[in-house]
Formats: sequence, C-alpha cells, structure tokens
Amino acid sequence: MPIPSPNLYPDFNIIRLSHVIFGVTDLAKSRHFYVDTLGLQVTDEDDKRIYLRAMEERGHHCIVLEQSDTAAVQALSFKVFDEQELDKAHDWFTKQNLPVEWVERPFQGRTLRAADCFGTPIELYFKMDRLAPIHQKYELYRGVKPLRIDHFNLFSSDVNKAVEFYNDIGFRVTEYTEDEESGNLWAAWMHRKGGVHDIAFTNGDGPRLHHTAFWVPTPLNIIDLCDLMATTGYVDNIERGPGRHGISNAFFLYILDPDGHRIEIYCSDYQTVDPDLEPIKWDLKDPQRQTLWGAPAPRSWFEHGSVFEGIEPKASQLKATPIIAP
Repeated sequence: MPIPSPNLYPDFNIIRLSHVIFGVTDLAKSRHFYVDTLGLQVTDEDDKRIYLRAMEERGHHCIVLEQSDTAAVQALSFKVFDEQELDKAHDWFTKQNLPVEWVERPFQGRTLRAADCFGTPIELYFKMDRLAPIHQKYELYRGVKPLRIDHFNLFSSDVNKAVEFYNDIGFRVTEYTEDEESGNLWAAWMHRKGGVHDIAFTNGDGPRLHHTAFWVPTPLNIIDLCDLMATTGYVDNIERGPGRHGISNAFFLYILDPDGHRIEIYCSDYQTVDPDLEPIKWDLKDPQRQTLWGAPAPRSWFEHGSVFEGIEPKASQLKATPIIAP
C-alpha cells in the first residue's frame, strides 16, 4: 500500500500523546512497580486510583492506575492545541458517525471521549492541572529515571486502515514495514510531536495495546533497571532487550507490569519535525528491522497485548510473519 500523503492541515489539531488509563487488579502491586521500581512520581492517589507523572512533565499525570476487576486499558489520551480544537474534533467524529461524548475527568478541563475506526477508546483534552517542575530535583530520581511518556504501540487487524484514519487527523508516517507479497502494510510508526512516533501499529489481533513507552536519559539507565529488576523479584518481567531497534534507531527494553501491561523503556531515537520528511521503508524479513544487532523478538512480543475495556479484538487477515526467535 502506498503511504498516503501527509495531511498537514487536519480538521483539528492534536499536538502529542498525553496519558494512558490502565485498569489494574492490585493497586498496591502496581504502585510498587511503577513508583518504587520504575521511578514515576505520584501526584495524587486514593484507594481507587493513582496518578503518576515522569520527571520532565508539567502536566498532572501521564499514567492513571485504576483499581479494576480486569486488567483492561480504559483509554489512550491526547492533548490538542487549544480549547477550540475540542469542538472541531467533536464535529469531525460526529460527521464520521463514530462514538463521541463529553466526559468528566479529574485534574482536566473539558474532555472529549471518542473511538477510532476500530473502536479504540481515545480521549482528547486541552487543559490539565499544571504542577511545579521537578526535573532538577535530583533527589527524586529513582529506578530508570523516566523523563516523559513517549508513545503508544497498538496491535491492529488492518494496518492500512489504521494509517488512513490517523493520517486523516494529522499523524504523519515516519517508518513502515510492507509485506512485499501482498503490498499491505505490516506495521507503521506515526507522529505529531516531532519524534519517530506518538502512536504505532503492528499487525495482529486488534485493537489491543502492545505497549506504552517512556523516554529515559541514556542506555545506561536501562542497564541499571535490568540490574534492579533482576534483584528485586522482577526478573521474569523482563521480556525483551536491552537492544537497539533498526526501526527508530532507539535503545530499548520491554518489561511487563504485574498485570501484563507491556512497558517499553526507550531513548535515542531521532527528530522528525520537517513536514516533508520521507518515510523509511523496511522489509518484513530484514533481521535488522526489529533489532539493529540482528536478534529477533520472542513470540510473546507478537502475540501478547492488553485488551481495551469492552472492545473485542478481531483477527488480522494478513498472515505474513516477521523473523521470530525460536
């Protein structure tokens, strides 16, 4: 499938990803993982929810952990450019005959809840409570020293359709994998904020959340986290890495939280601000596509993901497969 020309003037203006709302089955266990091990900062909590932010973030939260009977993702959230963009977005989703409604969210202004073309729950807002900066309070830096949320990656039953939808609302493709036999997209990376991606799509049963990624200062922080997890009861939660991706060039580590939500720890990708930047194409069978050093990903990386609350995943019709570790 040819990559669509970027829509530089979408009907409403999303500027970046913002946060994810995770349903978790044991709030105390999740708190220990995200706060004491990874090093995210608690901004508010009670017996039902914990709000967290990373060290460079001024907004109130980048993750919400919500006590739930099931470990389902409740929403992916994005920030828009100004208040008027919310009304424009409401009109756009209405014209597309997609679900859309105004909802109340703590620590946020007006919030619009909608669904993409697959039913994935997404939320848009402009105002969030601002907090004092903590990026120079080095006594607070713990764990992997997370600086900011970086991207979402989703399993999609139809990556072509996902790219068309998100291109319509202004996301631009930076890199992609095409199945040479069918000409269909197997994966695609799309951005708003000028990195390699705010959101990406991987072929598979979907929609499901493959992972949420956090940016860290250096690869050495990732090595430190491996040592920490290996000696504090989390060795089995290390799924893949450390390594360097071919796609994005980023240094990475994939880990699983106590409920199986996958987190990527990530650094060293590149800038993509230019609106006419050409996307980079990869061959699905290129061993350096997944990892620049040639190591393939484990089978779990292509099969395991977090479901969205109330959404039944559909099987992908694209049966092409990448190189998988034995």
